Amino acid sequence: MSKKDSKTKELKEKLFYKKKNIYKLVNDDVVSKAYDFCDGYKAFLDSSKTEREAVKYALEKAKANGFREYKAGMKLKTGDKIFVNNRGKAVILAVIGKEPLENGAKICAAHIDSPRLDLKQCPLYEDNEIALFKTHYYGGIKKYQWTAIPLALHGVVVLEDGTTVEVNVGEDENDPVFVISDLLPHLASEQMKKPATQIITGEELNIIVGSRPFKEDEESELVKLNILSILNEKYGINEEDFLSAELEAVPAFKASDIGFDRSMIGSYGHDDRVCAYPALEAILNLSDTPDKTAVTVLTDKEETGSDGNTGLCSSYLKYFFDDIACDTEGSKTRGTVILSNSECLSADVNAAFDPTFPSVVEKKNTAYINYGVVVTKFTGSRGKSGTSDASAEFVGKIRTLLNKNEVVWQTGELGKVDGGGGGTVAAYIANLNVDTIDVGVPVLSMHAPYEVVSKMDVYMAYKAFEVFFCD
Repeated sequence: MSKKDSKTKELKEKLFYKKKNIYKLVNDDVVSKAYDFCDGYKAFLDSSKTEREAVKYALEKAKANGFREYKAGMKLKTGDKIFVNNRGKAVILAVIGKEPLENGAKICAAHIDSPRLDLKQCPLYEDNEIALFKTHYYGGIKKYQWTAIPLALHGVVVLEDGTTVEVNVGEDENDPVFVISDLLPHLASEQMKKPATQIITGEELNIIVGSRPFKEDEESELVKLNILSILNEKYGINEEDFLSAELEAVPAFKASDIGFDRSMIGSYGHDDRVCAYPALEAILNLSDTPDKTAVTVLTDKEETGSDGNTGLCSSYLKYFFDDIACDTEGSKTRGTVILSNSECLSADVNAAFDPTFPSVVEKKNTAYINYGVVVTKFTGSRGKSGTSDASAEFVGKIRTLLNKNEVVWQTGELGKVDGGGGGTVAAYIANLNVDTIDVGVPVLSMHAPYEVVSKMDVYMAYKAFEVFFCD
């Protein structure tokens, strides 16, 4: 190489920005730690297929790590570990920091709901001696992906006497599973002429739950009666109890390693439990009291717009800061002041580049698996509709933090400018006057019943949240 070529190469290295594969940047010890971390993540996925189960998991882990339930009026001091359980469907965990609350908090917020099929309020019916459940899909799905796969049923039923019954069928290897049927290709010529959005309609997402009649007599709906008899015997349920139930059909798949090299994880629910788990672990594993109060929020309803009293359009996060402002020793501030001086990593996923479908993204500004956690300056759609668009100053601060702590990261956006887009909880936290940016894991097949992520990216998300709390 000539002296001139050498200088040109040196100048390129100095001035050009180039994303790099994690495996070229870290040693085998880091890879081993990442893969071990993901063993815990897979266990979390298998036990937390609904927002209620994710909250239950988080609370069990929090209590085991010294967190106690916070109620307004409880006096707080530096180092206290607290949690707030919002109706069993969202949770806030916090460690009170050394600095005065008026200096702000460090917030990581992830959602724990995922696209799924909810049972309608009157779900059970019989047609030609087959019993089925009617469903209403939750979140953005490709409806045809939910046919001909094994489904499990999770949720709660509140009986007339107020008793709450938990339902979880289809996860144990001895459990039955459920399924939505599809047409055989031999008879699907008319179906296959339809646009993909209409191949299966919402009203055709009917789950097969049985076919055996109660007994031989002249009564009608005997298969439905047999199903209700089974449910009544096991759970004490009658048909009217479905009116006060939250039952969710989710894929019965277990989380599994993907690839000969086991470098990826396939599972239902990566969006957004792949960020929720690292955000939870980051606050649970704080070895020292942080300088600023650390807060992890695991929230509900993001997939349907964050509305409702357990979504982040609700004021429950604001009320939490109002309360701890009053209850922390030495605090002379308001919750609004704390929030205005706070920073938040909206821990949500982004789309990973898929070599099978390259045309939907712009390669310079998309995320890649094995290139680290994704920092997404803005989300929204087309003309940045529905985004918070983090400031250059805050992006610069996060960039410096991650680089200083050797966290492998990349930037990305959700597809081409006119291609579509999507949103996260970032906008709702930014609306509280909090500096906010999306930081999360790139996902292949996002919103499918079986999504794929890189183990190294998951681990880098954990490291990002960890250094954010400790900075």
